[in-house]
Amino acid sequence: MAVPRNRLSNARKNSKRAHHAKKPKSLSICSNCGTARLPHCSCKACGTYADRTPTTQEAQ
Repeated sequence: MAVPRNRLSNARKNSKRAHHAKKPKSLSICSNCGTARLPHCSCKACGTYADRTPTTQEAQ
């Protein structure tokens, strides 16, 4: 089993974690209604995706 050679001080430990912060979500603007939406997902307000209108599934 691996054992660390020396103990890391708090400063070294925290400086290694300096770039581990969460990044904000990137949002796109819907071309149909103009609301913010996640990229590569359909718009929750109007339902369009890649300039296509939503289709409804008919019960057969």
